[in-house]
Formats: sequence, structure tokens, C-alpha cells
Amino acid sequence: MAGRPGPRQLAFALPHAESLSRDDFLEGSANAAALALIESWPEWPNRIMLLAGPEGCGKSHLAAIWAEQAGARVVGAHAVSATAVPAALATGALVVEDLNPRAFDELALFHLMNLAREDDAFVLLTARAPPVAIEIGLRDLRSRLRAVPVVTLMPPDDHLLRALVVKLCTDRQMSIDETVVNFIATRIERSFAAVRRIVEQLDAESLRQGRPVTRALAAELLRDRN
Repeated sequence: MAGRPGPRQLAFALPHAESLSRDDFLEGSANAAALALIESWPEWPNRIMLLAGPEGCGKSHLAAIWAEQAGARVVGAHAVSATAVPAALATGALVVEDLNPRAFDELALFHLMNLAREDDAFVLLTARAPPVAIEIGLRDLRSRLRAVPVVTLMPPDDHLLRALVVKLCTDRQMSIDETVVNFIATRIERSFAAVRRIVEQLDAESLRQGRPVTRALAAELLRDRN
């Protein structure tokens, strides 16, 4: 029938693999200290270290690099339980990811830190904030965590921001040219999370509309967000 709109293309959120290898880690002034820590292992200033930084800043990527070279197991802080602590430390190295307030068993983490010290195991913690900013009810754990050396990842500079746009697009097999990268980088919030959001939206809209990723598409998305 004339005037009837054509079928709408459906976009499916297919899983995509984000490379977490050392070769694909984007270096910059924002993460130089954290990368230096990972590459200096096992010559760490303390056997338990903590990486702190905002969402999407590369903590998990660095943790994955270290886990590969140290033979470390990886566990989310929310999944740490007292009964599982000995097995978690069995290799002598452990990553504990995403130490969020009130989202983990404080007694279990305290037990883990004690056992790691007894066994001379290495532990790498990650969190969005340093321990002094994390609400912890157990006094002994609070004291123990605040004694852990912290390496902070900073917000990205211009070079790192642009490089991250390219990397995340490449991970999603999206073709993007320099003009689009520059357009995005000068118009979004200066944060890793903002880069991830705009790339996800570009990917979804490109698939939904059957359009390539262009400056015009990016402009439409950014205009709609304002």
C-alpha cells in the first residue's frame, strides 16, 4: 500500500570481544604509573597493591595483563567467600576486582588479606575509589586496606581519548575515520565511560539504521543526548 513505511531493521546486541592483551593496552600519562606497577612485578613495594580509578579507565585490562604474567586467578570482590579463600590463593597470585562499598563480604576479604600475607602471595585489588573513600564497617579490615599502597589512574588526555575511540571501534569491527574520531573527542565528557557509551551507541545506531559510522551519525547522537 502506498505510503506505508518500510520494514524497520532490527539491531541485535551481539557480543564482541575486547582485547585485553598487553599489545592492545593504550599507554598514556593517565595510566603510566599503573602500567609501571604491573610491569615491575614481582618487584612491588608491597605484596598487596590496589589500582584505583573511574569506570572504564583500564583497571581490568591491567589486571588481566598481570594475571597472565603472574599466573593469577581473577575473582570479583562480591564473590569472595571465606571458604573459597584458600583455593583462590592456590597459585600464589590473585586479582580481586571491583571493590565497591557494601558489595563484598568484609570478613572474607579480611581473611583473604591475612592468608595472603601468611603465604607470601601477591594480591592485586581494583576499585573505583581509594580505600579511604570506601565505607567499611569492619575496623580491622578498614585499617588493613588503608595501609595498602594505591596507584591511581587519571582521566584521559586528548591523545589517549582519541586512541580509545579507535580501539573500542576496532574491537567492535567498526570502521571509523579520523574526522569522526576528532568530532567525537571534542564534544564528549572527558572520561573513559563517556567514550564507551558513545561507541556503543554508534554501533547500535549504525546497525539499526543500516548506515556507516559517519560524522553526521555522531552529530545526531550527540544532539539527541543534549
